[in-house]
Amino acid sequence: MNIKRSILFRVRIAFLATTLIAGAIFYRISTIQWVEGEKWQEISEDIHLQYRPVKATRGNIYSSDGSLLATSLPFYRVVLDPSIVSEEKFRANIDSLSTLLAGFYKDKSATAYRRMIQDARVSGKKYLIINRKHIGYQEKLALMKWPILREGRLGGGVIFEKVDQRYRPFKNLAGRTVGFLNEDQYGVGIEYSFNEYLQGKNGESLFQKIAGGSWKPLHDADDVKPEDGYDITTTLDINIQDVAESALLRQLMNKDATYGSVIVMEVATGHIKALANLEKNKKGAGYGEYYNYGVGEQGLTEPGSTFKLLSMLALLEEGKTNLNDSIDTGNGVYRFYDRSMRDAKTGGFGKITVREVFEKSSNIGVSRLVNDHFGTSPSNFLNYVSKAGLDQPLGFQLKGEAIPFFKKPGTKTWYGTTLPWMSIGYELKVTPLQTLTLYNAIANNGKMVKPMIVQQISKGNSVKETFPTEVIQKQIASKKTIQQLQSLLEGVVENGTARNIKNENYKIAGKTGTAQKLIDGKYTQTYYTSFVGYFPAENPKYSAIVIIDSPKGFQAYGGDISAPVFKEIADKIHAQDLELSPEKKSTKKQPSYASDLPYIQAGLTEDLQMLCNKFGISNHYQEQERWVKSRVSNKSIQWISNKVDNHQIPDVTGMTLRDALHVLESAGLRVQYSGKGRVKDQSLTAGTVASKDQIIKLVLG
Repeated sequence: MNIKRSILFRVRIAFLATTLIAGAIFYRISTIQWVEGEKWQEISEDIHLQYRPVKATRGNIYSSDGSLLATSLPFYRVVLDPSIVSEEKFRANIDSLSTLLAGFYKDKSATAYRRMIQDARVSGKKYLIINRKHIGYQEKLALMKWPILREGRLGGGVIFEKVDQRYRPFKNLAGRTVGFLNEDQYGVGIEYSFNEYLQGKNGESLFQKIAGGSWKPLHDADDVKPEDGYDITTTLDINIQDVAESALLRQLMNKDATYGSVIVMEVATGHIKALANLEKNKKGAGYGEYYNYGVGEQGLTEPGSTFKLLSMLALLEEGKTNLNDSIDTGNGVYRFYDRSMRDAKTGGFGKITVREVFEKSSNIGVSRLVNDHFGTSPSNFLNYVSKAGLDQPLGFQLKGEAIPFFKKPGTKTWYGTTLPWMSIGYELKVTPLQTLTLYNAIANNGKMVKPMIVQQISKGNSVKETFPTEVIQKQIASKKTIQQLQSLLEGVVENGTARNIKNENYKIAGKTGTAQKLIDGKYTQTYYTSFVGYFPAENPKYSAIVIIDSPKGFQAYGGDISAPVFKEIADKIHAQDLELSPEKKSTKKQPSYASDLPYIQAGLTEDLQMLCNKFGISNHYQEQERWVKSRVSNKSIQWISNKVDNHQIPDVTGMTLRDALHVLESAGLRVQYSGKGRVKDQSLTAGTVASKDQIIKLVLG
């Protein structure tokens, strides 16, 4: 009896406990549902709804004549919410849509596309990526006419997600200089150095988190539109850049060299017109642009004989020597303390004038002169280095500029032989850009200007910032010294180590350089060759430096390796530049584009309408075409439809280059162009049949 009562008691206790727990659960559910409902609803929305960044369109990069070096072109990814379209329309059109998708993407069968969309609809999936391949704007317009997709976002559930892709019309030309920026915000060149201007300001839009962790964009009144980035106008000249890269590549391949660098600069302004760096790839099968040796740390090296210009400047400024004085260089070997210095000529040059010392690039002659006059006061010699700005970075506009290296008297690294070797370009390190800046100052009659590669930051017709020419030193030496140095540099080409590049059309002034490379603490028979100078010598417009590292074969000297590259570049620039070849100037008047509104001629309807509305210009359009041209009527603009058809040659006259490139390349055409501004002429007649990869030439003006 007691056992029965005990069991019954336990059952009652268990039942009571279960009832209490169930009551507690019911109470908690009721509280969450009715009392705390708003609180948990907000938390749910915070989890599944977020304002996420919308990337701004990156700014363009232009050459000095307006040629497009880099731009962002819009592409799209097709996404579908298959639950939105009505059952009737879905059943009637899914087969047609699947067939079109299979034919367009060519990666799945129509049956596979149908099954994918149908399964997503049945499972309630609201975000289905149809295909990860990006499509162009014209392809987007075509897809918008397809079954289900033509119902739009609200009726068909289609979303065309915009994705900007960086595009370079000139491919790898000036690739390292234009540069890149990766997803981790690391990069090189202009893209990296001016990213704060190019990147623009991201916007913000409401997104909903859906199955699979994807985010679906939603329209919301509080969306913040992104602000597009600023455009960068560089000082680069596309034609000169092309000439520099081509000439450098040929010589690198001919001599199987490790790497090479070319910098071309405008004398008066300091504008860099070309900056090329080519290096043998790791497989040794070709050359590419992997590092900026002209400016960066890896290009910091002992320059060799090109530094002798600074030694002559110091000697002449001190008044301690005359160009017609004589000095005995002996049999080509001279001992400074415990080290022997040698001249390149076997048997030496003997007794020669100071002028000949420089023209023949006698190591012994320069070192003896500098050691005799500055040996007891080496700091005075280094004062001329400082005055020329060679011991400090230039503050160049691209990030990653190397810091020059010079030994200082009185330190542990300074020896009795340091000054003689420094006078001929050893036991110090400078970049090619710094060496060029010194020579450019001589060409500029003593005024040293800072090299620059970006001249303007703008957006549309609004200029954010301009970069005028900056003077580093008003006069690095006296007028008399500068004239003597100019005479010496001309003599090198007329009578000295660069006689092989002398020509009859114009004069070149410059200096060869050949430095033995220091490897594992020892100087080797591997050379760093260079030539730096300017042209035309009588009225300099351009200066340039050519570096070729570790060339193979005999006669691996600056005069034989680098100087011919300089001459090839100079010859082609001289032939192309109308200011240098006045006989080639044309008197033919260029026709102007017939419009009273030069900045509103043709383009995307929505962009042009927004521009007019912003500036209060009356404009009217009743059609639906995305591309239009302008016509002025009664002090207002009438938009004229400019229909773009993938099967016909589009009419792009009046468009900006960016719009024209987008339209033409979307139609499968290959574009070549010249000039700057808007398109004023095209080689293929609009309306004729277009074929894939057909070349169309545009003239901008």
